Amino acid sequence: MAAADEMARREREARSLKVLIALPTSSGQLSGVERHAISLARCLLKRSEISQIHLVAAPWQQEFVSASIPREDPRLFLHSASMKNSSLSRNFWFYNELHRDATRYGVDVVHVAYPAPINARKFRSPTVVTLHDLYPYDIPVNFGFPKVLFNRAALWQCLGAADAIACVSRSTYSRLEEMKPEIARKKAHMISNSVETRGDGNTSEVVTEAEGVPFLLCVAQHRRNKNALLALRVFNLLLREGKLQKDTRLLIIGRRGPETPVIEAFVGNSGLRDSVVLLHGISDSKLQWSYGNCSLLIAPSIIEGFGLPVAEGLLAGCRVVCSDIPAFREIDTRRISTMVSLGSQEEERFAEAICKSLSESAPLPIDLPELSPTVMAERYIRLYRSLLPAQAAIEETDRVPIVAARGGQYQL
Repeated sequence: MAAADEMARREREARSLKVLIALPTSSGQLSGVERHAISLARCLLKRSEISQIHLVAAPWQQEFVSASIPREDPRLFLHSASMKNSSLSRNFWFYNELHRDATRYGVDVVHVAYPAPINARKFRSPTVVTLHDLYPYDIPVNFGFPKVLFNRAALWQCLGAADAIACVSRSTYSRLEEMKPEIARKKAHMISNSVETRGDGNTSEVVTEAEGVPFLLCVAQHRRNKNALLALRVFNLLLREGKLQKDTRLLIIGRRGPETPVIEAFVGNSGLRDSVVLLHGISDSKLQWSYGNCSLLIAPSIIEGFGLPVAEGLLAGCRVVCSDIPAFREIDTRRISTMVSLGSQEEERFAEAICKSLSESAPLPIDLPELSPTVMAERYIRLYRSLLPAQAAIEETDRVPIVAARGGQYQL
């Protein structure tokens, strides 16, 4: 009996996983990469196989990361990475210090939340990197010159060094396969971001600037691909033509960036200072309030790696008017949102779609079970195990199912 108990204990230990998630960025507020890393941690904690998760964030991220994670779970540890808030210092830490933390915490897998330089020879455990997009090539204006060249170099260095790549959408996988088919076919898996309902918008925190008035919502960093300027032009057109109530506001939530001066100039020159609210660094609770109380969500992006605002809007029961791009089509396979083609007369088409949507009853919140934390946790666990020889042997009957996709592999 004792021998059987000991064997069972050893098998449980062999099945357990300790994971380090590295998320240092320049941002001092909750944005895309940080939300992905926190969501990944939440997903994994739903699984009993996870014995420890070590979140490593930059010093300036500690407060908002700590406020966003389930600190009551004893398996979760938040650490501060020793670095300065500069590209050079962050890249130095990823390349020269991350492997030391992985060894110090005795983890089985290291998961890098976005492409950053890593020294593969120094790691004792396999490394996974999340690939959100290929913006250094698809939208280089987001980075500027010559910074974009360094971003491209870091991208390929990381993808080449990592043991596996988790693409957040089929469109991201396809783009990687177009550019580097050998890397995509050898290492890449399609594992979407997870999305879950966080309530109905009835929270203790509200966006006071939009409370008590009708408002359109646009969740977008101030970067060219988010196309917030189009949302502003459409909003201005609707107000000028009297198709919105005069007190209607446009709430744009997103981190400041290269497009901020253009956005602020348009707001000032168009006389919209009292009608447009620009917010950044808000809590997740306020974001959920915004989804739950907006008249309509507008998402006019030119290109996306993953359509998180569209997914969250559908879960919250928002009217959604968005650009007709691959990432959004992947999210809304049932075509519940109204999709608008970009290009000639895009302002008029968006304005018409918004008017039509506002004239109809608001949709009910929907479920997106294929993007649920439970499903995504299963896929990540299987990916991690496939990288560990001992784990792979134990889980021989639980291999990661894959299907051919344009010559590569998509995770199911």
